[in-house]
Amino acid sequence: MNKLLITKIQKGSHTYIASALCSEKRLLEITLEPEGRQSILGNIYVGRVKNIVKNLNAAFIEIAPGVPCYYPLDEMKQPLFVKKINSPRLVQGDELVVQVVQESSKSKPPKVTTNLNLSGKYLVLTSENTKIGISKKLGFQKREELKETLGLKESLGLKEKEKFGLIVRTNAADAPKEEILEEYGALKQEFFHLRETAPHRTVFSCLKESIPEYLHMLKDVNQSQLSGILTDCPELFSKIHGYLDKYQPEDLGKLSLYEDAMVSLSSLYRLERRLQEALQERVWLKSGGYLVIQPTEALTVIDVNTGKSISKKQVQEHYLTINLEAAEEIAHQLRLRNLSGIIIVDFIDMKSHSSQELLMQKLRSAVCGDIVPVQVVDMTKLNLVEITRKKVKKSLAEQLKNH
Repeated sequence: MNKLLITKIQKGSHTYIASALCSEKRLLEITLEPEGRQSILGNIYVGRVKNIVKNLNAAFIEIAPGVPCYYPLDEMKQPLFVKKINSPRLVQGDELVVQVVQESSKSKPPKVTTNLNLSGKYLVLTSENTKIGISKKLGFQKREELKETLGLKESLGLKEKEKFGLIVRTNAADAPKEEILEEYGALKQEFFHLRETAPHRTVFSCLKESIPEYLHMLKDVNQSQLSGILTDCPELFSKIHGYLDKYQPEDLGKLSLYEDAMVSLSSLYRLERRLQEALQERVWLKSGGYLVIQPTEALTVIDVNTGKSISKKQVQEHYLTINLEAAEEIAHQLRLRNLSGIIIVDFIDMKSHSSQELLMQKLRSAVCGDIVPVQVVDMTKLNLVEITRKKVKKSLAEQLKNH
């Protein structure tokens, strides 16, 4: 079972609110949010089209003066306009409702969408994608059971003007039907209210501010695998308690305030040491091999090396053992460091096709536990493995570098 630790840590002159998901004192995931500086990820604004770039098939939409965001035109379906210039196309000066779906990264601006997402613990309501989806992490039988139990098709039999989509999250698997339907009603009401009030708001208005990152993590974590929520900060405890009491009362029993004055929560779980390790280029494996992880502007390169692991007999079998261990560790490091985009892995070369297939199966299985979509694409003729991981938040290194 996992524990979610929420505490404050000091790095240089900056204080961060750290949200760390741990499994038996192994750090699975960590997010750092500068105290007093909340991310704009998930915020909903009335934006204004600054310009259209035809060769990119994209628009740049300002959500505040001097804050342009990238918007791919091929994703536009039925945007909610606040002010529309007399043109059938999206043009400069149009004002519309957008949501930030990707933070700025390096030289890239934030990315916005007109497909608004209102998320709860069990469900996500989508404004433009009007399909019904159920988490692929649930088995086929469970997915069919949820469809039948919730009567989703009937629930979404709305008038044309009220159409929206719904995604059923993994947390809904063991949830009571009443709780899911209650959340569904609340999300629907929130969406209708936003849609009705938006046309009366001025440009650059923030229609919905996202919750702090530590509460996001609390909402998104797989609750069936979470045994406890620990914080050593009374102020954070009060805010978390208030949030759970309002939105997730069934999880209040998991929350506790850590009050040991002798050993801090961060020291008990060695958070700062593990954070430092997560920023290092080299990661040692138990077998004696090691990974070298090098993020670049375009992609991330991971090299697998034999290191101190030596076997004079059955060399190919030995290489397979190291590669299989490396596959598990790579999946862990992608999530821990929040690496995204294109990832190229150079495993130790193996001659056997069956060994290569076994390695690919192991890697695909290992990344299944990631809450962010990961795709193991293929192994090239040069035995390089291609992986893609959806970009949402900044990487762990960027979270520290930018402050």
